[in-house]
Amino acid sequence: MGLLYDLSTKYKTLSIVGMAKNAGKTTALNYLIEEAMDEGIRLGVTSIGRDGETQDLVTGTEKPRIYLDQDTIVTVPTQLYDMADAGMEILKKTRYSTPMGDLLICRVADSGYVQIAGPPAAMDTKRVCEELFGYGCDLILIDGAIDRKAIASPETSDAIILSTGAVLSRNMKKVVEETAHLVSLYSLDELENSPARRQIEENLFQDRILLIKGEKTVALDLKTGLGGSRFIDEAIDAETEYVYIPGAFTNSVICDISPKKLKQVRFVLKDPTKIFINAMDWGKLRKKGFRVSVLKNIEVAAITVNPWSPRGYSFESEALIAAMREAIPDMQLIDVRK
Repeated sequence: MGLLYDLSTKYKTLSIVGMAKNAGKTTALNYLIEEAMDEGIRLGVTSIGRDGETQDLVTGTEKPRIYLDQDTIVTVPTQLYDMADAGMEILKKTRYSTPMGDLLICRVADSGYVQIAGPPAAMDTKRVCEELFGYGCDLILIDGAIDRKAIASPETSDAIILSTGAVLSRNMKKVVEETAHLVSLYSLDELENSPARRQIEENLFQDRILLIKGEKTVALDLKTGLGGSRFIDEAIDAETEYVYIPGAFTNSVICDISPKKLKQVRFVLKDPTKIFINAMDWGKLRKKGFRVSVLKNIEVAAITVNPWSPRGYSFESEALIAAMREAIPDMQLIDVRK
C-alpha cells in the first residue's frame, strides 16, 4: 500500500501546496494520481485557479502534464474542455465562472492529459468538493495554482501535502530550515475552548483588532495591525490577556509593543496562513516570551521533496531526506522524482 492509500483512510480532501514555484507540486500531484490508479481509489481533482499547462506561465519552464485515469471526476472550464487529450463526459455546468469560461464537472471517459482549473476563490473550493463527492469520489485532491496561502487555509481541505525542494535555495540547510519553520507555524496550538475564544468568535464579524480583558471585549478602530503596533501598544493595559489580529501578522504589527506587554498578552490569529515572519525573527520573538495561538491550525499530512532546481543545481536525494527527517521528525517524507 502506498502513501495515498494511507492518507485516504484519514482524510477526504487533500490540498497540494508548493512552497515556491517549481518546488515539485505538479510532480507530487501526478505521483498521487498514479498511486490512486494502482490502489483503485476513485479521485476527484480540482484546483484553485488553473494548472495542467505544459509550460509554467510565470517562469517559462516545462511543467509535467496532468494525466487522469478513466472515471476520475475533474473540474474544467469550458475553454479548456476541448483542449483536453482525455475524453470527458460533462456531468454538470456549475454556477462558478472563471477567466476561461464557466466551470464544468466532468468524468474522464478515456484516460489522457487534462488542464485542470477550479473556482478562482478559495472559499468556493469547499462547495465544489461537496459536489464532486456527490459523483462518488473516494478522495479529492486540490491543486493550488494561484496562491500558497489560500490553498493552505484550513477551510479549504482536511489536510495538506507540502511540496518543497532545492528551488528555495542553493543552500540545503536553508531549504530545510524554511520548510521546518513553515511546518512549525502550521502546527501552532489552537486556542483552547474558553470564554476568551468564545468572545473572539462572537466578534469576528467586526473584522477589527480585539482586546480581551476578562469578560470584556474591546474592538479597536483598526482593521489591520500593519503599521499599527504603536496604537496596539497604547491600547494594551494591565487587564489585557489576549489580542486578536484579524489580518496579516508581520513584524510591523508588534515592533512598537513594549517587551513587557509582549510577554503579558497572547496573540490570537484566525489561522497560520496569516503569519509573514521569517524563521530567524520568529525564533527571536519566541525567546522574548512572545505567545501566539490560532483558532484553527493546518494539518500537514506529508511532505514531498524535489532535490532538483530548474536553475541548474541539485542536492543528493538521500542527504536532503535525512536532513528533513532530522528537522521534522515523525513526518512522512518522499522524493517524488526518485
